[in-house]
Amino acid sequence: MRDDLKLISMEDVQAEEVQWLWYPYIPLGKLTIVQGDPGEGKTTFVLAVVAALTRGEALPESEQARAPMSVIYQTAEDGLADTIKPRLEASGADCARVLVIDESKRELTLCDDRLERAVHRTGARLIVLDPIQAYLGDGVDMHRANEVRPVLKCVAAMAERTGCAVILIGHMNKAQGLKSGYRGLGSIDFRAAARSVLVVGRLKEDPTVRIVAQDKNSLAPEGKSIAFQLDGERGFQWKGLCELTVDDVLGGGGKLQTKATQMEEELRQMLTETVPAETVLRRAKELGVSERTLMTAKKNLGVLSERRGGQWYWKLPAQDCKAVED
Repeated sequence: MRDDLKLISMEDVQAEEVQWLWYPYIPLGKLTIVQGDPGEGKTTFVLAVVAALTRGEALPESEQARAPMSVIYQTAEDGLADTIKPRLEASGADCARVLVIDESKRELTLCDDRLERAVHRTGARLIVLDPIQAYLGDGVDMHRANEVRPVLKCVAAMAERTGCAVILIGHMNKAQGLKSGYRGLGSIDFRAAARSVLVVGRLKEDPTVRIVAQDKNSLAPEGKSIAFQLDGERGFQWKGLCELTVDDVLGGGGKLQTKATQMEEELRQMLTETVPAETVLRRAKELGVSERTLMTAKKNLGVLSERRGGQWYWKLPAQDCKAVED
């Protein structure tokens, strides 16, 4: 009888440090799930991440800026020309670095070898598949663990071989009162296969504000929640870290307070007239606000900079100055 048993001694296994696309939210070479109810901002959040990566910008609360990178983005719910492209442009993405595998002749699945070939050809460091269920393949019931598990194992192996991060975007089920781990649509094996799970939801007190809360992290301590705002006039705005929990996100409760929103309010009060930039920087330091968070608040408010006699000054746009006076 042939003996095909092969044992691996852990003494022979070389320990490796986990690499991150965005610590501690998106690991490289692993699966990350981003989930939430329809219309809560899951895709908008992911597109903002994609935009930053293609521009080579550091993501919120991360000092690690990288060289601009390519991203593979697959969607089965939104049109590329009328929805995804305009949203990428609005977020400032370098669209030349966002690639899509053509599915016109053959639909893509999580086990499709075109994913790995596309990574090798483009050097992409992130693949996004939106939504999960559209890429399971024919005959796979997303509620059956025995059918879902092999598919997830396949895409996880591809991610590990290539070192490419994979984001799977999913919806929440309609059950209320369950623990967050059981709110994801489909088998619990989706959650089990992911190394990181992020939940996106909006605040009831301000529906323009969304919170991204980490519900699972198998590779590092769970990260703090991050807020962003969808403003009708200024579009997408990062709002920084906050103390809201996954339960707050799912329930819509809690009050948003971040360093960025604190600094925005401070700027509104300070810049009723033109103020030297050094004065603003000094005030931010007194409040324990980092220069990067200050610059986020400056960008969110559209603060203007002007140079006078070798010194920089800041001021609010005219309409915002009038609003403060009123």
